[in-house]
Amino acid sequence: MRRLFPLPDPDDPGGALAAADREWGLAELADAYAYPAADGPWLRANMVSSLDGAAQHDGRSQPLSSDADMRIFGTLRALADAVVVGAETVRQEAYRPARARDAFAERRAAAGQGPAPAVAVVSASLDLDFSLPLFTSPLVPTLVLTGAAAPPERVAAAEEAGAEVIVAGDGTGVDPARAVGALAGRGLRRLLTEGGPRLLGQFVGSGVLDELCLTVSPTLTSGTAQRIAYGSGRAVPERFALVSLLEEAGFLFTRYRRT
Repeated sequence: MRRLFPLPDPDDPGGALAAADREWGLAELADAYAYPAADGPWLRANMVSSLDGAAQHDGRSQPLSSDADMRIFGTLRALADAVVVGAETVRQEAYRPARARDAFAERRAAAGQGPAPAVAVVSASLDLDFSLPLFTSPLVPTLVLTGAAAPPERVAAAEEAGAEVIVAGDGTGVDPARAVGALAGRGLRRLLTEGGPRLLGQFVGSGVLDELCLTVSPTLTSGTAQRIAYGSGRAVPERFALVSLLEEAGFLFTRYRRT
């Protein structure tokens, strides 16, 4: 893996780049992707896109991924207090509970975190299979974010399965800003969303996304796949600044923050 940005020290041409031209260890990745020291919540997104803008192939993101992408995926999860994900992504990607990883145990303990991040599922209808391990056997209880008008029988089913239901909207849907605030109110400040595109579009449209970690996959898919975010757009496009750029086997691992 090569660090392409920041650029090498001009007084040592090629030195920094050459030193980084190898597979990074998990500790190095964790240092590179550490959350900023912010007083409030920090919402980071992690997504993958093909060269022609597809977020998925045949409805799943895995065909666009790589081993290095999965190392970063696991690292970002290990740094988070909670992983926020949309219901459709839970169904399409066969989501499982986050697991504790020995490589990050000391770091999480030092940060005052539990052994693994909670998974927070955003769903208006609660049309979810509550018999899945995500709900029945997580290391940390799964959270379900929904609106006040969610079907009462589905709320009861979620709670019976062991999930904690959090109301973060006045109607049938979830208000993105309220969702972030509700999680932060439970001490879950370091947030990571893994999509899908509809949920990310809601976070972008509401102006609550602080950071985007985007993997650019060296693949072309064509077709009609979704982009990484879609839905109601912003009146004025919001500009983000490039923080870092890594490369391995043609995959670009970008990191952008709100300016």
